[in-house]
Amino acid sequence: MNNILPRPLDAHKGSMGHAALIAGSYGMAGAAILASRACLRSGVGKLTLHTPAFNLPIIQASVPEAIVHTDSDADHFTTPFPTTAYQALAIGPGLSTHHDTARAVLAQIRQTTCPLVLDADALNILAQSPGSLSMLPTSTILTPHKGELRRLIGETASVEEELQTTIALAQKYHIIIIIKGPHSAICAPDGTVHYNTTGNPGMATAGSGDVLTGIILGLLARGHQPVQAAQLGTCLHGLAGDLAADVLGQESLIASDIIKYLPQAFKCMMADV
Repeated sequence: MNNILPRPLDAHKGSMGHAALIAGSYGMAGAAILASRACLRSGVGKLTLHTPAFNLPIIQASVPEAIVHTDSDADHFTTPFPTTAYQALAIGPGLSTHHDTARAVLAQIRQTTCPLVLDADALNILAQSPGSLSMLPTSTILTPHKGELRRLIGETASVEEELQTTIALAQKYHIIIIIKGPHSAICAPDGTVHYNTTGNPGMATAGSGDVLTGIILGLLARGHQPVQAAQLGTCLHGLAGDLAADVLGQESLIASDIIKYLPQAFKCMMADV
């Protein structure tokens, strides 16, 4: 599978996409850092991270390549912003479900015009807000783990019922839902399901999902179509984890290792022609 967009010889940072990321809260700057690093490693020209002001020093020291836009609140996200300057937006890693943040996330979704990825607390906020799925832009990508998925669709009697309910939700709202886990299932708006075959149990570690969000965000901003970005991003994420595990073993794998091996994953996939 090699669907990675070619990089033109005359490329510059302004032509390679500008991504926006809303992430982090007090004590959760790490999630914003992981998602930011993964996004930048996925080929995007520029990234703007919107994060609470308290996170500014550690973000700028940890991700010097990112543009940092601080929220008006020091501890959590409260202030939506225009997205017309960006090719893609992701919301959620380390965000918290503070009531002001929930209000701001829903307002941000309503005014967003670019491709959108929702993860972590953005999904929990949707689950707490009846009717909110109906306002999602077409082809929005949701990346829930099993717990977040249950909050969105309710309890199901079996894995098969869980899958069928998720497929129906993706079709109803014309969105893409990635059920994260072993052989993650990417449920498309047309009712089809793509199973990812990369990845390993060592990736069951804090921050792994933040890395996936960053990868998909970078691919979207680069110009990949949403379903393709979801499939390709999940494959790259798992492949980078496999490459890391080959060297480091599964037991000691951490999320930063996935980012470290992401360049090698890109090289492997681009050589697979």
